[in-house]
Amino acid sequence: MSIIRRSNLVFPSLMDEIFKPDWFGGMENSGGTLPAVNIKENEKDYELELAVPGMKKDDFNVEVDNNIMTISAEAETESKVEEENYTRREFSRTSFKRSFTLPETIDEDKIDASYVDGILKFTLPKKDEALPKPKRMISIGK
Repeated sequence: MSIIRRSNLVFPSLMDEIFKPDWFGGMENSGGTLPAVNIKENEKDYELELAVPGMKKDDFNVEVDNNIMTISAEAETESKVEEENYTRREFSRTSFKRSFTLPETIDEDKIDASYVDGILKFTLPKKDEALPKPKRMISIGK
């Protein structure tokens, strides 16, 4: 799995605003159900998790283009059972596509992804200027 950053302006920004998916993700799938998504905001980053068991990390394609992260996957399986007088072959194809509008506070160049135990997890770090400033004392002059 690799994260690809694209930057091509095809539509004017007004069209982007009208058609952009929301933060919780636009959806498209064929066959099966869409993966469940969890989004958590921490002090320094966001965590986005998708439940997609039974896949391999090479099945996923992730692209970031103009603050929109699109996650898609496609997997095919085949099972074959041979017994006395018959052979049965079953084919299965699963795919989905979800898009998430990233807040402008995300540092897109530092997005990290992992796939462990059926969970596809993204760490979306905040830009330095978006991090909370430490508390400080201000002295009062004359």
